[in-house]
Amino acid sequence: MGAWLGLVAWLALVFAASLTGVFVSTDGWYEELNKPAWNPPNWIFGPVWTALYIMMAVAAWRVWLSGGWKVQRKALSLFMIQWALNALWTPLFFGLQLPGWAFAEILVLFVFILLTIRAFWPVDRIAGGLMIPYAGWVAFASVLNFAIWRMN
Repeated sequence: MGAWLGLVAWLALVFAASLTGVFVSTDGWYEELNKPAWNPPNWIFGPVWTALYIMMAVAAWRVWLSGGWKVQRKALSLFMIQWALNALWTPLFFGLQLPGWAFAEILVLFVFILLTIRAFWPVDRIAGGLMIPYAGWVAFASVLNFAIWRMN
Protein backbone atom coordinates (compact mmCIF):
# COMPACT_ATOMS: atom_id res chain seq x y z
CA MET A 1 0.00 0.00 0.00
CA GLY A 2 2.88 2.39 0.74
CA ALA A 3 4.09 2.14 -2.83
CA TRP A 4 0.70 3.19 -4.24
CA LEU A 5 0.44 6.11 -1.82
CA GLY A 6 3.90 7.10 -3.02
CA LEU A 7 2.63 7.17 -6.59
CA VAL A 8 -0.30 9.35 -5.57
CA ALA A 9 2.10 11.69 -3.78
CA TRP A 10 4.38 11.96 -6.83
CA LEU A 11 1.38 12.62 -9.08
CA ALA A 12 0.13 15.34 -6.73
CA LEU A 13 3.55 16.94 -6.54
CA VAL A 14 4.15 16.91 -10.29
CA PHE A 15 0.69 18.23 -11.14
CA ALA A 16 1.18 21.01 -8.57
CA ALA A 17 3.60 22.60 -11.07
CA SER A 18 0.64 23.22 -13.36
CA LEU A 19 -1.01 25.33 -10.66
CA THR A 20 1.29 28.22 -11.53
CA GLY A 21 -0.91 28.71 -14.59
CA VAL A 22 -3.94 29.33 -12.38
CA PHE A 23 -2.33 32.45 -10.96
CA VAL A 24 -1.38 33.88 -14.34
CA SER A 25 -3.64 36.14 -16.35
CA THR A 26 -2.54 36.86 -19.89
CA ASP A 27 -5.25 39.45 -20.60
CA GLY A 28 -5.14 38.39 -24.24
CA TRP A 29 -1.39 39.05 -24.41
CA TYR A 30 -0.46 35.63 -25.77
CA GLU A 31 -3.25 35.62 -28.35
CA GLU A 32 -2.00 38.95 -29.74
CA LEU A 33 1.62 37.82 -30.16
CA ASN A 34 3.07 37.00 -33.55
CA LYS A 35 3.70 33.26 -33.70
CA PRO A 36 5.33 30.97 -36.25
CA ALA A 37 3.10 29.01 -38.63
CA TRP A 38 4.09 25.80 -36.84
CA ASN A 39 2.77 27.00 -33.47
CA PRO A 40 0.46 24.23 -32.17
CA PRO A 41 -3.20 25.03 -31.55
CA ASN A 42 -3.93 26.01 -27.94
CA TRP A 43 -6.11 22.94 -27.31
CA ILE A 44 -3.10 20.60 -27.69
CA PHE A 45 -1.21 21.89 -24.65
CA GLY A 46 -3.56 20.50 -21.99
CA PRO A 47 -3.54 16.88 -23.19
CA VAL A 48 0.20 16.94 -23.91
CA TRP A 49 1.10 18.33 -20.50
CA THR A 50 -1.27 15.92 -18.77
CA ALA A 51 0.46 12.96 -20.41
CA LEU A 52 3.93 14.37 -19.72
CA TYR A 53 3.14 15.07 -16.06
CA ILE A 54 1.87 11.51 -15.60
CA MET A 55 5.04 10.11 -17.19
CA MET A 56 7.23 12.40 -15.05
CA ALA A 57 5.46 11.33 -11.85
CA VAL A 58 5.70 7.63 -12.69
CA ALA A 59 9.38 8.06 -13.52
CA ALA A 60 10.13 9.77 -10.20
CA TRP A 61 8.05 7.19 -8.34
CA ARG A 62 9.96 4.30 -9.92
CA VAL A 63 13.27 5.85 -8.89
CA TRP A 64 11.90 6.58 -5.43
CA LEU A 65 10.91 2.90 -5.13
CA SER A 66 14.59 2.03 -5.61
CA GLY A 67 15.66 3.10 -2.14
CA GLY A 68 13.77 6.31 -1.48
CA TRP A 69 15.39 9.66 -0.83
CA LYS A 70 18.15 8.11 1.26
CA VAL A 71 19.51 6.07 -1.63
CA GLN A 72 18.34 8.15 -4.61
CA ARG A 73 18.99 11.65 -3.23
CA LYS A 74 20.99 12.87 -6.25
CA ALA A 75 18.55 11.60 -8.90
CA LEU A 76 15.46 12.79 -7.03
CA SER A 77 17.06 16.16 -6.22
CA LEU A 78 17.76 16.70 -9.92
CA PHE A 79 14.15 15.79 -10.61
CA MET A 80 12.95 18.34 -8.05
CA ILE A 81 15.15 21.08 -9.54
CA GLN A 82 13.80 20.48 -13.03
CA TRP A 83 10.28 20.32 -11.58
CA ALA A 84 10.72 23.73 -9.93
CA LEU A 85 12.13 25.15 -13.16
CA ASN A 86 9.13 23.71 -15.01
CA ALA A 87 6.79 25.49 -12.60
CA LEU A 88 8.70 28.77 -13.00
CA TRP A 89 8.42 29.00 -16.80
CA THR A 90 4.68 29.77 -16.96
CA PRO A 91 4.84 32.80 -14.64
CA LEU A 92 7.90 34.11 -16.50
CA PHE A 93 6.42 33.74 -19.97
CA PHE A 94 2.72 34.37 -19.41
CA GLY A 95 2.52 36.17 -16.08
CA LEU A 96 5.43 38.58 -16.37
CA GLN A 97 5.29 38.51 -20.18
CA LEU A 98 9.05 38.08 -20.43
CA PRO A 99 9.64 35.66 -23.32
CA GLY A 100 13.38 36.43 -23.40
CA TRP A 101 13.83 35.52 -19.75
CA ALA A 102 11.52 32.54 -20.20
CA PHE A 103 13.73 31.36 -23.08
CA ALA A 104 16.85 31.57 -20.91
CA GLU A 105 15.03 29.73 -18.13
CA ILE A 106 13.72 26.98 -20.40
CA LEU A 107 17.26 26.28 -21.61
CA VAL A 108 18.31 25.72 -17.99
CA LEU A 109 15.23 23.54 -17.53
CA PHE A 110 16.19 21.46 -20.56
CA VAL A 111 19.70 20.89 -19.16
CA PHE A 112 18.25 19.73 -15.83
CA ILE A 113 15.84 17.38 -17.62
CA LEU A 114 18.81 15.81 -19.41
CA LEU A 115 20.72 15.54 -16.12
CA THR A 116 17.66 13.91 -14.55
CA ILE A 117 17.40 11.39 -17.39
CA ARG A 118 21.10 10.60 -16.99
CA ALA A 119 20.63 10.09 -13.24
CA PHE A 120 17.44 8.02 -13.64
CA TRP A 121 18.74 5.74 -16.40
CA PRO A 122 21.11 3.54 -14.33
CA VAL A 123 18.54 3.27 -11.53
CA ASP A 124 15.56 2.36 -13.74
CA ARG A 125 15.67 2.48 -17.52
CA ILE A 126 11.89 2.73 -17.75
CA ALA A 127 12.02 5.81 -15.52
CA GLY A 128 14.72 7.33 -17.70
CA GLY A 129 12.74 6.47 -20.82
CA LEU A 130 9.58 8.03 -19.43
CA MET A 131 11.42 11.36 -19.19
CA ILE A 132 12.50 11.37 -22.86
CA PRO A 133 9.18 12.57 -24.36
CA TYR A 134 9.22 15.41 -21.82
CA ALA A 135 12.73 16.37 -22.93
CA GLY A 136 11.55 16.30 -26.54
CA TRP A 137 8.55 18.52 -25.81
CA VAL A 138 10.65 21.00 -23.84
CA ALA A 139 13.18 21.09 -26.69
CA PHE A 140 10.31 21.93 -29.06
CA ALA A 141 8.90 24.46 -26.58
CA SER A 142 12.35 26.07 -26.35
CA VAL A 143 12.48 26.61 -30.09
CA LEU A 144 8.90 27.91 -30.08
CA ASN A 145 9.67 30.22 -27.13
CA PHE A 146 12.71 31.57 -29.00
CA ALA A 147 10.72 32.12 -32.20
CA ILE A 148 7.94 33.96 -30.37
CA TRP A 149 10.46 36.09 -28.51
CA ARG A 150 12.28 37.05 -31.72
CA MET A 151 9.05 37.69 -33.66
CA ASN A 152 7.80 40.13 -31.04
